[in-house]
Amino acid sequence: MAETDTDKPQRGRPTDYSVELAAIICERLASGDSLRTVCKADDMPAPRTVFMWLGKFPEFVQQYEKAKQEAADALVEEMLDIADNGTNDWMEIHDKDGECVGYKVNGEHVQRSRLRVDARKWIASKLKPKKYGEALTLKGDPTSPPALIINRPTPQSA
Repeated sequence: MAETDTDKPQRGRPTDYSVELAAIICERLASGDSLRTVCKADDMPAPRTVFMWLGKFPEFVQQYEKAKQEAADALVEEMLDIADNGTNDWMEIHDKDGECVGYKVNGEHVQRSRLRVDARKWIASKLKPKKYGEALTLKGDPTSPPALIINRPTPQSA
């Protein structure tokens, strides 16, 4: 009996676009995973393949963009978990006999937690700038456009 393409075991990473695979990728992205993390799995395409799909399949572009928007909310949830988790923030201090005599702040762990929150904060502000970006306030007359102000040296200061 002749072996058909469907009978052959799949070798390597998938490269053919499918709606099902695109949905799995976008679901993982929406939950806050990076594309790099998603594509580490052997049953996932390489990141370069995903980027190629973004150039070929408009429906995937829309799905991908929506997933990245949802990822911002997932990252904010992660920030709360990181900020609320005080595990390993304190280390025991031991005397020469090995007895615990107190505690001190584990500065390395606290700084790593701060870095993890700051990285997620920055990414969320780029993915969803209207919700998580810096608010800008303009002063002046709201009915007229902003004016360009050029400071030119006056004859006294020249």
